[in-house]
Amino acid sequence: MRKFLVVLDDSKECLNAMRFAAMRAAHTGAGVEVLAVIPPEEFNHWIGVGDIMREEARERIHAHFEVFAKWMRDRLNVEPALVIREGVIVDEIINQLADDPEVGVLVLGAGTDKKSGPGPLVTQLSRNAGSLPVPITIVPGDMSKERLEMIT
Repeated sequence: MRKFLVVLDDSKECLNAMRFAAMRAAHTGAGVEVLAVIPPEEFNHWIGVGDIMREEARERIHAHFEVFAKWMRDRLNVEPALVIREGVIVDEIINQLADDPEVGVLVLGAGTDKKSGPGPLVTQLSRNAGSLPVPITIVPGDMSKERLEMIT
């Protein structure tokens, strides 16, 4: 089965990327894989503290994911899968694409701030687009739900 890979983070544009991936999956019989990345710990010498922080991050990710997953299940009959990786986010996205050959499209949300551009993920992954194994779909962060429904 083909899957849409979408990144779960705390950005506003993440919401539209999730919506787009779920709606496209529902209309095409595909799946949704949600990737959350825990950044590397800065204080590795505090192993006990690092383990607690890592576990708290996993709990936050699961809670955040469940909100999106419930919406996907209830509204679109899509059962998303959650993947949690640790490391540098761009590297882990590329690693996930390499590790899961069923992913057919990477979906990213673009930021709407004119000064800061589309956001660090879109900027960095666009530079690597030619060497990625899948196409990237960039969803405008300020696109309305109605417009998303029309184009998916």
